[in-house]
Amino acid sequence: MKITELYKEKKNVLSFEIFPPKKDGELLNVDPTLEILSDLHPDYISVTFGAGGSSNNNKTIALAQRIKEVYHVEPVVHLTCLSYTKSEIDEFAKEIQNAGIENILALRGDINPNAPAKDDFKHASDLITYLKNSYDFCIAGACYPEVHPDAEDRITDMRNLKTKVDAGAEVLLSQLFFDNNTYYAFLEDCRIAGIDVPVTPGIMPVLNAAQINRMITTCGATLPENFQRIINRFGDNKEALFDAGLSYALSQIIDLLAHDVDGIHLYTMNNPVVAQRIYDGVKNIVNS
Repeated sequence: MKITELYKEKKNVLSFEIFPPKKDGELLNVDPTLEILSDLHPDYISVTFGAGGSSNNNKTIALAQRIKEVYHVEPVVHLTCLSYTKSEIDEFAKEIQNAGIENILALRGDINPNAPAKDDFKHASDLITYLKNSYDFCIAGACYPEVHPDAEDRITDMRNLKTKVDAGAEVLLSQLFFDNNTYYAFLEDCRIAGIDVPVTPGIMPVLNAAQINRMITTCGATLPENFQRIINRFGDNKEALFDAGLSYALSQIIDLLAHDVDGIHLYTMNNPVVAQRIYDGVKNIVNS
């Protein structure tokens, strides 16, 4: 099933993101996580994709196929393009197609010195255009409520996002954020710009101090004052910060659902305990 159908059928679409194992031969190690995630009845699960080389990315497709065939949950395969040629993208697309997978999250991918950029695709919109012209996938795109790190400014970023949607992105999944007002303002800008596809907020519970520093550096996420107070108070207590981070994420999700957002995309970090506790906290709200 194409995930656009899910957004037409349901008021609140619930989805998770996981990543494949790093080492060869460890695909089954993800099963304990998938067993719990599938028991939570998500509408779809997205699987991340690496840059450079086919080994890890073949694991992405194999894992997505396993999600579909064993756990009967619709998968979305992340597909990056910056480090690949058209022929390489064709190989991935045909493998995805042959696996019976209908949904792709089309991404540019991070700049990686170990996987130099190639000339065929400069932007995610280039990949979306190429896939739409050649295949029958449902294409999702990424968006950044706090502005893409490489964008000159918010207006330029919104224009680029409109280009992505015009190219064929049918659903948008947001980068993480910690202030819901930032997302609401971003969503309003999207609608003003004529972007009328579902814009699903992405939530990642913060569970440790190292994770916070990494996210601020790589994603450009800002920490609102109330969240900073939580970090200052509980940052040196691992168990307390874990509980506080989950509680904060739950409060974000509840507020978002109260505002009738299109759905929630939870970055699980392959931690089934996180997914279970989040689900237990919002299951009656999601299904209301």
